[in-house]
Amino acid sequence: MRKKICIISFSILLMVLWSPGFVFSSAQKTPSFKKILNLKNPSSPQISPDGKYVVYTEQRPDWEDNEYKTQLWLIELASGDTRQMTYNKKSSQSPQWSPDGQQIAFISAREEKPQIYVMSISGGEARQLTSTKTGVNSYKWSPDGKHIAYTATDEKSERQEAIEKKYGKFEVVDAEFSRSYLWVFDIEKKEAQKIMNRDDLNVGYFNWSPDSTKIAFSATPDPRAESWSKSDIYILSLADKSIRTLVDQPGGDSNPIWSPDGMTIAFGSNLGKEEWFLNAGICTVSARGGKITNLTENFDENASPMAWKEDGIYFSAFLGMSRHLFRINPETKAISRITEGDGFILWGGSLSRDGIKMAFIFLDGKHYQDVYVSDVSSFQPKKLTRYSDQLSKWTLGTKETIKWKSQDGAEITGVLSKPADFDFQKKYPLLVVIHGGPSSISFPQIIDRMNRYYPIEQWLAKGAVVLQPNYRGSTGFGEAFRKLNYRNLGLGDYWDVISGVDYLISQGFVDNDRLGAMGWSQGGYISAYITTFSDRFKAVSVGAGISDWVTYYVNTDIHPFTRVYLGANPWDDEEIYRKTSPMTYINSAQTPTLIQHGEFDQRVPIPNAFKLYQGLQDKGVPVKFVIYKGFGHGITKPKENLAVLTHNFNWFNKYIWGEEPPKEEFAKEEEKK
Repeated sequence: MRKKICIISFSILLMVLWSPGFVFSSAQKTPSFKKILNLKNPSSPQISPDGKYVVYTEQRPDWEDNEYKTQLWLIELASGDTRQMTYNKKSSQSPQWSPDGQQIAFISAREEKPQIYVMSISGGEARQLTSTKTGVNSYKWSPDGKHIAYTATDEKSERQEAIEKKYGKFEVVDAEFSRSYLWVFDIEKKEAQKIMNRDDLNVGYFNWSPDSTKIAFSATPDPRAESWSKSDIYILSLADKSIRTLVDQPGGDSNPIWSPDGMTIAFGSNLGKEEWFLNAGICTVSARGGKITNLTENFDENASPMAWKEDGIYFSAFLGMSRHLFRINPETKAISRITEGDGFILWGGSLSRDGIKMAFIFLDGKHYQDVYVSDVSSFQPKKLTRYSDQLSKWTLGTKETIKWKSQDGAEITGVLSKPADFDFQKKYPLLVVIHGGPSSISFPQIIDRMNRYYPIEQWLAKGAVVLQPNYRGSTGFGEAFRKLNYRNLGLGDYWDVISGVDYLISQGFVDNDRLGAMGWSQGGYISAYITTFSDRFKAVSVGAGISDWVTYYVNTDIHPFTRVYLGANPWDDEEIYRKTSPMTYINSAQTPTLIQHGEFDQRVPIPNAFKLYQGLQDKGVPVKFVIYKGFGHGITKPKENLAVLTHNFNWFNKYIWGEEPPKEEFAKEEEKK
């Protein structure tokens, strides 16, 4: 009997040891993969016009339906009373207040296609307003509360249906599009009407004039992602449905916002340029047309207008590894910062009608995201929610900002995560997690957003340190830094990564023989470059990464990206495409590589993954290729996120720690236990 008990106990111990997310330090307090994926996240905080309420969305996973679902929550600021507003099986999102502050509109796909619903702030059943067959994309209340403008794509025409009936389904590339048009729903009459008479425009952002008689909108000639640089600004008059062009210049112009007096329009602009790495600024123009004024010529980062109040135009932007709210005086161009704090991250945000109060999401390296409110004139944030309590019993790693010099002298910043029980006297494996973009950024977060792809916390608890470098091209450090990627992709990026690795090795706590690298999208491209170019790493994971720029160029939905960053197309400059492509160095590849890719990825099409996979196979390099069925560029469902995490965890455990992954049937038995 005693022998049998020992065998059972040993089996249970084995299952615990092989459990995904198990760690050897602070085991009871380290969250599993599922616990991190189960975190409830607030977003889209919208303060009521009178500043008395805040409505926001809460996202959580539904494992049965395999979806991340959102519902609306409402907070009364005076009492702190918080209550859930929607409970439907389908998600409710994009909340907006009616101008009188008595109702909340939102979008939900309760009847198959996304439609606009509205409900009273006192609760009760939501009323469906629209019934468009193709679904609502976006919407805005008119200031007088009598109408809601929204965008929707057209149904198939009789001609299209007749052709499909005769010839079946086919597509003529770059010739046939389903464009997005403007519609207006009359609240009193309960009727929707298409108000556009132009079939050559695809509507993007739009906003009502203060007197509710006009709509300013941005539009591209077609819905292709690469057409963003052809976006211009237009004004539609509801009286006669006439449309006139307001801004027509090279580069993208978007997100028009009216001045309080209705005389001027502010908009986000690439300032007549098509280079993606150059600053996007805020411009103004008379609503009648005329001279365009650049307000942010002295602001060295990307800026886009959020709201225009009596005291100025509000916008948010990254400064280093902080994200703040700013206000610009349209007369003097003077810019003042509203929010405070180094490492402060503002996510989302809205202002009351008078601009006195603001609601926003705040997070940083020590605080999980929560909804806050503050007076604008005197920034004193007050926390309204308690989502950070979800982490109260967990033992997590620490996050800090570090800096180092790259090979060419460029100063690089990054986030260094250490185990909670970090000891400078020990040697730790180093895992490098590289963000996408390149115009994105890693910043200190108590639970990093990359934890849906890479099990950072579990690796910290297992005894590793993690570096997230903000390589050249990252946002937050000015235009000149972003431009360092020009005709230098891969090469300069590798300098920044490996110099950061060498800097940490010089500090004495990194084991030079146990290095790993991984990333998604642009981070996947840099990881692919590492796997073919470098012999320094023991394992690499390439997520949705580019392996060959020519292959990418002819397959992607954003062809201009390559022309902008490499300075030419491959037919005019074959050498720059060769020099910056990971496949060029495939004969030197020796690093075991995990490849992860979405089946229907249009941004980085899957031929890139097949090319790298075949090349590594031909060279005899250990490689595993996982295709996530039904997904595009991102993996957006909880079960597949769990799979991505598990695949990465097992891959690096094998090559960094020498541990063989559990068999699938054993994993199923462990889950059942």
